[in-house]
Order: sequence, then C-alpha cells, then structure tokens
Amino acid sequence: MQSLFQIIMLLLNIVWFIIIAHVIMSWLINFQVLNVRQQLVAQVWYGLNRILEPIYGPIRRMLPPMGGLDLAPLIVLIGVAVVRIVLINNQYAFY
Repeated sequence: MQSLFQIIMLLLNIVWFIIIAHVIMSWLINFQVLNVRQQLVAQVWYGLNRILEPIYGPIRRMLPPMGGLDLAPLIVLIGVAVVRIVLINNQYAFY
C-alpha cells in the first residue's frame, strides 16, 4: 500500500509541475518572449492545453467573469495542494 501512496503523490507532483509550466508558458507567450508560430512552442502549447483544458473547463464555468483574468490554474493548484495535505496527514492508512 505504501507504493500506492507514493504513486499518487508522484502523479500529484506531475500535475503540479505541468500546471506551473503552463502558467509560465502562457506568461511568456503573452509578453511575446515565446512565439506560437514556432513549431516546437506551438506543439508544447497545444499539448499542454489539450491536457489541462478538461481540468480547467468545469472550473472556468463555475467562476464569474474576471475581465480576462483566468483563476482556474490557481484553483487547480490549491486543489492539488489540499489533496496532498490530506494524503500526507492520512498516510498511516496506506501502511
């Protein structure tokens, strides 16, 4: 059961880093440091959007319009942190 706990924590860490990479990449694209017309940048951006849009979509529908400010990644990061805290505090159940 300890391996199940470690696998879940690994998956949560991967989700955390993918979201952080998506947020940083969106900033770099908006500030025109990265160009989406470059093939590699476009492929990475498209892949990150395809992975994260099913997670962001329901959250964006629940949030009120914020005038161009997207808080969905922040909500997901808070959710991942909450799940990690709950799992760590109940870690004894996996042993």
